[in-house]
Amino acid sequence: MKKIFRNLALIFITASAIGACHKLDVPITTEVTPSVFPQDSLGYIQTELTPYVALDGNLAQEYFFQQSYSTEESMMPAHGGNWYDGGQNMQMHYHTWTKDNGYVNGNWGWMSVIISSANQATSILNTTMPAGANKQMKLAELKMVRDYAIFMLMDNYGNVPLDTVYGDFTPHTNVPRAQVFTFLENDIKSCIPALSTTVDKTTYGRFTAYGAYALLAKMYLNAEYYTGTPRYNDCITACDNIINSGKFNVTSLSNYLVMFYPSNGPTSPGSKDEFIFAVPFDANGSGWYGRAANYHARVDVPRSMGKVAPGAGFNYFNIPYTPAAPASTLPEFYANFNDPNDVRNGQWLTGLQWQDAAKTIPLTITTTNKGYNQYYSGSNPGGSYTYQLNLTPNVVLRQDIANGQDPYNGVTNGFDVGNDEIAWDQGYRNVKFYPDATSTSRNQNNDIPIFRYSDIILMKAEAILRGGTPTQGQTALSLANMIRNNRTTSAAWTNCTLDSIYNERSREFAWEGWHRNDMIRFGKYEGKWGYKTNSDTYRRIFPIPTSALTLNPALKQNPGY
Repeated sequence: MKKIFRNLALIFITASAIGACHKLDVPITTEVTPSVFPQDSLGYIQTELTPYVALDGNLAQEYFFQQSYSTEESMMPAHGGNWYDGGQNMQMHYHTWTKDNGYVNGNWGWMSVIISSANQATSILNTTMPAGANKQMKLAELKMVRDYAIFMLMDNYGNVPLDTVYGDFTPHTNVPRAQVFTFLENDIKSCIPALSTTVDKTTYGRFTAYGAYALLAKMYLNAEYYTGTPRYNDCITACDNIINSGKFNVTSLSNYLVMFYPSNGPTSPGSKDEFIFAVPFDANGSGWYGRAANYHARVDVPRSMGKVAPGAGFNYFNIPYTPAAPASTLPEFYANFNDPNDVRNGQWLTGLQWQDAAKTIPLTITTTNKGYNQYYSGSNPGGSYTYQLNLTPNVVLRQDIANGQDPYNGVTNGFDVGNDEIAWDQGYRNVKFYPDATSTSRNQNNDIPIFRYSDIILMKAEAILRGGTPTQGQTALSLANMIRNNRTTSAAWTNCTLDSIYNERSREFAWEGWHRNDMIRFGKYEGKWGYKTNSDTYRRIFPIPTSALTLNPALKQNPGY
């Protein structure tokens, strides 16, 4: 199942990948059109799966970085100049990004490619595919992939162009966000009757009617922010359409962590219960846009817990590479994990590390005095130094290589922690998307969920707290406890507030790409965390990137940029 999308989607749509929303000088022979495309069943499958493959693109890396590094969920400081990456990670943390930021540019391009690819595939199938029981379903699926990409574009960039017709290369100006919302709402509703209601391995990784309802629920929950008009009752109705299907469950306490393992998928415990729509990843595959890879372990796992030189550590995860390990959470986010009986604590690496579950064999690292602390000033910098790996909660900026200053102790306008063991051991690490020991590369087989059933339950609870009408005898408290009863052995809640729902969402959906969306809705995105103090509200949306403005002069820059 992991490989089916990549093995079938062999057609690379060059014009879609680089032309997205704008006419370029690309020879017509590079385009997959009805006149050159093989008109048979395999050709139809290749066409319909191409937009799905495009979804892999930036999802697990650049898109996640933009959603997460702009919040207190995580940060990626430089390490002795490495991972500075032109300041794009620093800008995400400080909320000082510009229209030239790499993530701002790259993710706009990725979302635009998905939209263009889906428009192209829809045009091809609509023209060449004979009428039949599945044609309308496949066309509806393609529209849903496009609409999900438009939703991401709207959520991140505000007023955006609506490109919905393949072959229309006229420059489109930005459409007001409320108008984009209305288009999406109407288009998704029009797709639902044609979408499948089957939930099994044949529909895994594809948009079903329930994926459509989940996207509507997400839109309605944020509607007051997107359009100025609250739609909480509509959110509840969309959630009920999924709840009433009886096809999903809040997975058990024992399956929560398993739900994100490399073995997750349509028949795996946890993901079988909860995944409404997920993007499959194949460690041995390759996509046709962006990284198209899940490199979570590469970024999140401490260097000394992967493949290391003999004597330097212990390969705790048995992965065939040394992790890069530049990213970690911030104490402000980890504070949400304050229940010692919560299974979700198991997604974190914190404090002293051990080679065994019984914690009898310390995980030790042998280096030099200078290797442990680059500011060592004693008489024996090359002397051997052995210590037990201890992940500390705080991320301390210790130098500013980018501005030619080292050391830069105690000054926080740099964004570099140093390049010694003290630096590499800073920050608690998230391994929710558990390292894949079966992979021969840095890539992983863990599928990434977009919509989970737990999100439906918590969205309904939040919508009720925000003024929506309770249904089916469910209250915000009963819905929240439905989650908690399957996540912790601590006593059920006796009270439920918006703040407690926010904290629960932080625990439940850590590292799943929704925290920026949540912070904005709860009015917390302008807060202070880590070294970030910027409270500019216009940064709730990102600027229209330089690359888009260059290609399409009809676009108008967002306010403040």
